[in-house]
Amino acid sequence: MPTRTGYRPGLPCYADLASPDVAASAAFYAALFGWSAERDRGQDGGGYVRFTLRGVPVAGAGPTFSVGRPAAWNSYFAAEDAESAALRVKEAGGHVVTGPAEIGDEGAMAVFHDPEGAAFMVWQAGRGHGAGLAGEPGALCRFELWTRDPVGAMAFYPEVFGWETRGGQDGEPGAVWLTDGRFAAGLRPMEDGVPQEVPAHWLVHFGVADCDEAADLGVRWGGRVLREPRDLPSGRRAVLADPHGARFAVLAAAPAR
Repeated sequence: MPTRTGYRPGLPCYADLASPDVAASAAFYAALFGWSAERDRGQDGGGYVRFTLRGVPVAGAGPTFSVGRPAAWNSYFAAEDAESAALRVKEAGGHVVTGPAEIGDEGAMAVFHDPEGAAFMVWQAGRGHGAGLAGEPGALCRFELWTRDPVGAMAFYPEVFGWETRGGQDGEPGAVWLTDGRFAAGLRPMEDGVPQEVPAHWLVHFGVADCDEAADLGVRWGGRVLREPRDLPSGRRAVLADPHGARFAVLAAAPAR
């Protein structure tokens, strides 16, 4: 696929990993997705790395910076203006955690919690627009909110991003969100088997050619399978945890209809 040069407001545009051991995480994801890790000199020596595929940025990783903070993938959505997005978050009942703050000349970001506590970010592009590849093996391909309050989420996020809400695909539980008629993100009610201590969260999906092979490879490199491979309308998906516990999904996309 061609390299991405920008994202419409409201579309997911990037993900990065908070890890207690960035080098070990880089080794795991290199084995799983074929990524290379490049030190980001623009992050003031904070240990941030950019993951690249074929020389193109696809994601990032940085230290957790606090003892005991769990490893997690962070989801970013494109915003025309981060300050305006922060106002909409507050008006809709969410919480501004950090920012908006400028990241050099790369852009500006802000960190939010929705009313249920799920963390998400917005990114106002400057020189950096987000992931350069999307929708292919080894790159971001889907973002999905796992929530115990789907009604509240369906009220909150359209207020923030202007999304249109539609029912789940082919009878699947949950909903999909669209922007300008284009798929933006998914919503899935938390399944019964998810432990109560797992909070509402955005689940980042990465494309793979073969879901079952990717799940097996993740286990061989120290990860765990949290949800076995399963066929869904969007494709065949498995939910994994990396060696430090960060949850993510691998998705072999269904053929276009």
